[in-house]
Amino acid sequence: MRPIAATRLIPLHINKGKTIAQTLNDRTDYAKNPEKTEKGDLVTAYECGPFTVDEEFMLSKRQYEHSTGRRQKHDVIAYQIRQSFKPGEVTAEEANRIGYELAMRFTKGKHAFIVATHTDRPHIHNHIIFNSTTLDGSRKFKNFYLSFLAIQKISDRLCVQHGLSIIEPKPYRERTKRTEYPKNPSFRDGICETIDAIRQQKPEDFEAFLRMLEEYGYEVKRGKNIALKGKDQQRFIRLRSLGEGYSEEEIRAVIAGAREHQPKRRRKEKQFSAAPPKLQLLIDIEAKRAQGKGGGYVRWRSPLICNRWQKPSASLRNMTSAPMMSWWERRMLPPPVLTSFPIPSSRQNSDWRKSPL
Repeated sequence: MRPIAATRLIPLHINKGKTIAQTLNDRTDYAKNPEKTEKGDLVTAYECGPFTVDEEFMLSKRQYEHSTGRRQKHDVIAYQIRQSFKPGEVTAEEANRIGYELAMRFTKGKHAFIVATHTDRPHIHNHIIFNSTTLDGSRKFKNFYLSFLAIQKISDRLCVQHGLSIIEPKPYRERTKRTEYPKNPSFRDGICETIDAIRQQKPEDFEAFLRMLEEYGYEVKRGKNIALKGKDQQRFIRLRSLGEGYSEEEIRAVIAGAREHQPKRRRKEKQFSAAPPKLQLLIDIEAKRAQGKGGGYVRWRSPLICNRWQKPSASLRNMTSAPMMSWWERRMLPPPVLTSFPIPSSRQNSDWRKSPL
């Protein structure tokens, strides 16, 4: 749910395996859904009919091909703008008028569009779909760089004019940091929780247990392996795949009183601390050996390696034991004596040059 007015620009592409007309029909039908638009009363259009918008979009695209001789190279056939408002702050009729004015200002009246206001969510939102081809069929809309910022500015101005709230940008250091990431419950976790709730009611037999599952909204598939299918599930889930304590044999044993039912423990949610973990620079070799680690720790524990690292060299001991000298004292020291090496004479060099290879 979006707390305050927000916008988004979405290019509509051709669906895989469908034509342009079929894709346009699917996208516009979703926007014009009577259950979401109060039976079509919250659908307005510009230079097209609300119920024939897909056909008129296709007509302008054919006109573009005839007038320019160019065919569509990319798969973007239309664009959609989503505009959401804060719950309880605006009426559906006012939201539709704001969306219509937003589309007019952004397209400058050169593209046909429809505005559908949905009221099926706690926050009222608009679906604005405009054709990628202009009304005269001479050119197409170019999605320029940072176009969403232009839509956001237009929407913010309209919301301020109507006395609605807008999104105030915050610096990064003032934003709330998220440290907990809760795990979304899976279908299997929901089935296990339902089975635990039914076990508290103590059904008489296994058939009564299955009837209770059907009362909870699950579709039960009987047979060799009993499977369940919830409301939003696409496939059946077998009882034996739920883990220990949830197979058919174990549930029958629990109902008969032969064993106790232990609810499935859910894993703890991950918590990320703001402070980074401390690095451990020392290694406990004995603890590593007790954990069954490799023989490398045994070789590092040998006296030869330990003595080699524990006994510093003579030069290192002299450097550490010598007192620190100031800059003036080091300057007064005599220069170091350079070792002289014998230089061969010119005759030796000449003989060496004349020597055969």
